[in-house]
Amino acid sequence: MSDLQSAGAPVLTIDGPSGAGKGTVSSRVARALGWNVLDSGAVYRTVSLAALQRGLSADDEGALVELCRDLRLAFRAGEEGIEVLLDDRPVGDALRAEQVGVMSSQVAAVPAVREALLDLQRSFQAAPGLVADGRDMGTVVFPDAEVKVFLDASVAERARRRYQQLKDKGQLKDKGEDVTFDRLFRDLEDRDRRDRERSVSPTIPADDAVVVDSTRMTLDEVVDRVEELVRQRLQPTG
Repeated sequence: MSDLQSAGAPVLTIDGPSGAGKGTVSSRVARALGWNVLDSGAVYRTVSLAALQRGLSADDEGALVELCRDLRLAFRAGEEGIEVLLDDRPVGDALRAEQVGVMSSQVAAVPAVREALLDLQRSFQAAPGLVADGRDMGTVVFPDAEVKVFLDASVAERARRRYQQLKDKGQLKDKGEDVTFDRLFRDLEDRDRRDRERSVSPTIPADDAVVVDSTRMTLDEVVDRVEELVRQRLQPTG
């Protein structure tokens, strides 16, 4: 697909709710295209991890904004998802700690922090192109992106996928308690509601986004569909 053309470096945004598979799809598509990749959720989690390491609180707006400006982040498309590098070192599973997740939700709700991270996220737009994964990539960060996808799936299907993922990794225990499908289902419902209803950058499709419902699709089918959309939008016409 090296013959795809666009003015400057084209951008494909893939937004959607938690557990829809955005990271895996974004990584697979970026590898196929040979494009750069951005995991915006990891940007916020990395800020949160660094803030916790420095003893900062979520309401210390000035310190958080300064921290955002000092971040040295990079991403690469791995075989199983997007890999995060901080100061040229892989972050690994540290971003998935529960405390980091809680802090991330709080940090993401601070308008000054979101504003400080806009320039950082937009700096990843570089040749030959960028696949940007998140919740407001097509609505806020890259509103002029050439291709916009909103990747969705039913709550039940997303909970099922997450349960199977945890089961495969032998991680169906959390603080000594069993992680059940019902619990995952309720957590996703609650998170969806918070993400949709928040006043700053709610998780909604951009007006010009193509909604891809992956509930009954395989990963390969989703990747093929997204690549097809890129070809349709960017392929030279004659």
